[in-house]
Amino acid sequence: MQRLPAPRLVATDLDGTALRTDGTVSPRTVAAFGKVEENGAVLAIVTGRPPRWMGGVASAVRHRGLAICANGALIYDLHTERIVESHLIAVDVLEEVVAQLRANVSELLFSVEYEAGFAHESDFLLGGLDRHAGSVRVDSLTARPCAKLLALHPGMDADELQAIVHGLVGHLVTATHSSRRGLIEMSAQGVTKATALAALARQHEVEPAQVVAFGDMPNDLPMLSWAGRSYAVANAHPAVLATVDHVTATNDDDGVARVIEELYA
Repeated sequence: MQRLPAPRLVATDLDGTALRTDGTVSPRTVAAFGKVEENGAVLAIVTGRPPRWMGGVASAVRHRGLAICANGALIYDLHTERIVESHLIAVDVLEEVVAQLRANVSELLFSVEYEAGFAHESDFLLGGLDRHAGSVRVDSLTARPCAKLLALHPGMDADELQAIVHGLVGHLVTATHSSRRGLIEMSAQGVTKATALAALARQHEVEPAQVVAFGDMPNDLPMLSWAGRSYAVANAHPAVLATVDHVTATNDDDGVARVIEELYA
């Protein structure tokens, strides 16, 4: 069988994909990321994480490459740890989305990611990295443009909730999820990991066929569908496993690193 050419751009999700379950970057993965740039290719971290969660990752990967954060809304330079591009939800859209969802889905709680900072309603159940964030009222949440609006339901399945949110406000924002709980992430209409990755590829004169992408959750699906070669880790969401070209080992077994090592052998 003829060997495929090494990719010119490697794009990978973090949580559940390149990171281990405990949130760490293994030494093997750090070495594999280094191999991408050593071979003259572009390394792109493509994540739902906000930039404020990227400090430890930037250090672990030795400040290599660019990060596409907040599902494509924010482009973050890992070398300088600065946001270099933003695609935000406008205030009027944000207000309309919150109003529509409040009127039609009971028990929803909201939080927002800004370019710098985070705000949430007082009853919003925070994850581990956000437990020290301050609380604000919902009128404050919609007072300025944001990178990502999050809606949390205490009892609903994430896939079910995403379908409902899309039906209600899909003409205003792009809704997805990357969590096992009922947490929906909304970006400006049309903004996805794929749109941001495609723009980055154009800047480097890289074609989709020259891109390899890795992911594990529904927010990765646009990117995985766009890339010339797509990989899911074995622990991925069923919809992702059904979409990709290839499946590698789990995130805890360094699945991404194993493939990169083979690609640049």
